[in-house]
Amino acid sequence: MIDQDATGQDIVVEVWSDVLCPWCYIGKTRFHAALDRFENKDRVKVIWRSYQLAPETPVGEGRAVVDAMAARRGTTPDQLGEVLDHVTATAAELGLELNYDTALASNTFDAHRLLHLAGDKQSDLLDALFKAYFRDGKMIDDREELVRIAVSVGLDADTVRDQLASDAAADAVREDLSMARQFQVSGVPFFVANRAIAVSGAQTEDVFLQLLAAASQPA
Repeated sequence: MIDQDATGQDIVVEVWSDVLCPWCYIGKTRFHAALDRFENKDRVKVIWRSYQLAPETPVGEGRAVVDAMAARRGTTPDQLGEVLDHVTATAAELGLELNYDTALASNTFDAHRLLHLAGDKQSDLLDALFKAYFRDGKMIDDREELVRIAVSVGLDADTVRDQLASDAAADAVREDLSMARQFQVSGVPFFVANRAIAVSGAQTEDVFLQLLAAASQPA
């Protein structure tokens, strides 16, 4: 159970997501828009937790993500067109750019380690990772690329480089993945408030507001 007194806030929202998940990018944006509207937002602590949609992806492969997705689904890149067009249009309504022509399949384990090590820069780093992956076509399983992304949000390059060269936060990522299995998370984003109320998917702002309001009520 989360120690709420230790966080200084009494509403703790844990979010399982993956950097290569477009709906996680959309869901994060909608959730933060809802949080900005929430009258008690100062009471809310948000923790971004690790999930891997494609843990089997070889590090450094650099394969076009559309080809990798098609292979996993047993279809062709052309047959994915309608699905990708829909999510791309949904993201664009929020000002988010998804460029599937340049996105590269990546193993996200190191990116999740870095998120655990980012401290109060976690949310900013996650946004930067989403942009690097979806907008800029960066290989987010390349450690030097991760260093550059980390520096862009104010983290120290040498510190990040040393952390990535070690096993730092690997156990924390594995613990998140284990918790996801315990909670029977089968898709992301997955939002859990105070380990009591859960919402799955990139819901609307109003649904996220309802989640926050419910979590703010006395137990």
